[in-house]
Amino acid sequence: MRLSIVATLYQSASYIEEFHLRVSAVARQLAGEDYEIILVNDGSPDNSLHLAVQLTERDGHVVVVDLSRNFGHHKAMMAGLATATGEKVFLIDSDLEEEPEWLLDFTKQMESENCDVIFGVQSARKGGIFEKITGALFYRLFRVLTGIDQPNNIATARLMSRRYVEALLLHRERELNIGGLWIVTGFKQQLHAVIKHDTSPTSYSVSRKFSHLVNAVTSFSSRPLIFTFYSGLLISISAMSYIVYLTIRYLFIASPPDGYTSIIASIWLLSGLIIFFMGIQGIYIAKIFSEVKQRPYIITRQVYGHPQRPEVLK
Repeated sequence: MRLSIVATLYQSASYIEEFHLRVSAVARQLAGEDYEIILVNDGSPDNSLHLAVQLTERDGHVVVVDLSRNFGHHKAMMAGLATATGEKVFLIDSDLEEEPEWLLDFTKQMESENCDVIFGVQSARKGGIFEKITGALFYRLFRVLTGIDQPNNIATARLMSRRYVEALLLHRERELNIGGLWIVTGFKQQLHAVIKHDTSPTSYSVSRKFSHLVNAVTSFSSRPLIFTFYSGLLISISAMSYIVYLTIRYLFIASPPDGYTSIIASIWLLSGLIIFFMGIQGIYIAKIFSEVKQRPYIITRQVYGHPQRPEVLK
C-alpha cells in the first residue's frame, strides 16, 4: 500500500461526504488506486458511523474502525495509525478545518527535504482573542514544564513515513498526549505553515484545556516533582531564617510583637502549599496506577471494509 489516510470521526456527519470526495481525489493523484482511507469512529453520538459504513459499501478504499466507546481524540488517532499499512501515512481531521489538498504540498516537501515527517503549524491560530491567548499560554507552559520543544499552534495534519509510524506505535502510555509523542519519537521532522478554517466550534473548554495541560506535563516530565522539592527547600530556609531573626531580636533588641493575622496567613499559605504539592504527587501516583493495570489501549467493536480485523492495541 503506497498511501494511507487516517481521520477520526466525532460529530462528523455533516463533513463525511465532502471529506471523502476531496481526500479521494488527492489520493488518486499521488497513488493511483493504491491507497486506503481509514476512518475511526470514536463513539460519535450522531450518525457518523452509519454514513461511514455506507462509504465502505460504495468505495473499496474506505476502512471504518468502530471503537466500542469514546476513548478520546488522541487514542482514536493512534488506533487509526495502528490500522494503516501504507508506506506513507497522512493523518488529518475530518471536519475540513484542515484541507485534504495539503497532502500534495506535504508530499512535495517531504521528497525535497528527504525527511520522515511533515507536520502542519498554523501561521495564525484560529478563534477569538481568548482562544489565542489560552492556546499560546498552553504551549509556553508545556515547553517550560517538560523541556519538549513543541511548536505553537501545531495542527493534526501530518504526513509520516512508515518507519516513523511504527516507532510512534511503540509508545504504550494509557494516558497519552500525542502532541508530545510526535516530538519525542524523533526522526527528521519539518513544519509546514498552514491556515485552518473555522468550520466548527472548538470542543476544548477552559477546563478541558487545563486538564489537557496537566495530563501533557505529567506524562512527559518530572519537573513538577522537582519543583515541589525546591519550593519546600526554599520555604524551609525562609522559615529557619525568620526563626533566627526572631531569636536575635528577642535576645538583643526586644520581644517580637504579637501578630495573630500574620500567623494565620502563614498557616493558610503553608497549608495550601502542602495540599498543592501533595496533589501534584497524587497525579503522578494516579498515572502509575493507571499504567500498571495494563488495561486495553483501545477496544475495537467492529471493522468495516477490511479483510481482517487489525490487532487491538494492548
